[in-house]
Amino acid sequence: MRREQGQEPERDRDAEGRARNARPRDGLGRPLPYGAGGVERQPEGVVRTPERTVTEAQALLDAGKPFHAHEVFEDAWKSGPEAERALWRGLAQLAVGLTHAARGNLAGGPRLLRRGAGAVEDWAAGERRPRPYGMDLAGLAGWARELAASVERTGEAVDAREHAPRLR
Repeated sequence: MRREQGQEPERDRDAEGRARNARPRDGLGRPLPYGAGGVERQPEGVVRTPERTVTEAQALLDAGKPFHAHEVFEDAWKSGPEAERALWRGLAQLAVGLTHAARGNLAGGPRLLRRGAGAVEDWAAGERRPRPYGMDLAGLAGWARELAASVERTGEAVDAREHAPRLR
């Protein structure tokens, strides 16, 4: 179908009318063709306790779905207390770094893993809380840097399930 100049293309919209891509996605969040089978998407804007956030994110990481874990962390980042936003943003960066490393983005994956590692370390130092909600932030930063170096050294994508971090 041909569009007239200046006419907006039709977009998928959610129930509230916001633009939302309705294409199914695979476990790493990549869009699939309409009508293809995909994995269930994470609902957006869910307010969870920090403990529930960590538990749900870990289950998604263990299932090889770091993109979806990133969305859980993003909800905490956007809805949580201001003092914790940098923590949740850093954890989201770690999850999306693993996503990119699993997708074969050999430059972006390591870059995001290192950015997330720095963010959680900076937050822990500033808050003097190395284990918020039982999470091992130093261990997570070490995991991220090791994985980043491995991806760069081997030049290969990783298996997200096999390389999932332990948050606690």
